[in-house]
Amino acid sequence: MQHLRRTQYLDAIGIDLWVARGGAAAAGAAAGSATQAAPPDPQEPALWESLRQEVLSCTRCPLHATRTQGVVGVGPRRADWLVIGEAPGAEEDRRGEPFVGAAGQLLDAMLRAIGLDRATNVYIANVLKSRPPGNRDPQPDEVAACLPYLLRQIALLRPKIMLAVGRIAAQNLLDTQVPLGRLRGQVHRFGEFNTPLVVTYHPAYLLRTPADKRKAWEDLKFARSVYQRLNA
Repeated sequence: MQHLRRTQYLDAIGIDLWVARGGAAAAGAAAGSATQAAPPDPQEPALWESLRQEVLSCTRCPLHATRTQGVVGVGPRRADWLVIGEAPGAEEDRRGEPFVGAAGQLLDAMLRAIGLDRATNVYIANVLKSRPPGNRDPQPDEVAACLPYLLRQIALLRPKIMLAVGRIAAQNLLDTQVPLGRLRGQVHRFGEFNTPLVVTYHPAYLLRTPADKRKAWEDLKFARSVYQRLNA
């Protein structure tokens, strides 16, 4: 049944499936396998709530004047995987949750294809917590104002692997202007914890350019292999 569901998810993102015999179910399950986590810090719930309240009331940049609400993130606070996008869109701004609508559905299908689920083992956040008007690219001062919130999320989550989706997220996290195509297919390292970071395309881009879904699938398999090596 798990293999059947995975095949359906791959079909949903437009990917044909070729696997070695006996390898499909094990590979998918390994991507989301949980390892024993350190005991939670009793102060963590208060730290998360303080962060949430600061994002919701933030006035660090002019975007607070045009947004509906700040979008903190979604997912379990003990997740090995952290997926980071660019910024909330119109629907995310309305609902207060990252990656909803068509792009969110595609992201969910992509994650499930490698055995992940945002409800159980993935935390999802954006570089920006407020929607830029017209979904324009974030300005450097907006990123500078918002990035400390993401850094605090990473410090609380301590993810084992990060997946940056889209050029804006990748370039800002890695502090580079290197094109996304040249950032793919390698393990980058992020922050004080030297967290492995893998880059792929944004789901919204894949909806516009379905021919690149095959490349995105290669990125996901690569990220899964990196995670598996961490737990070997």
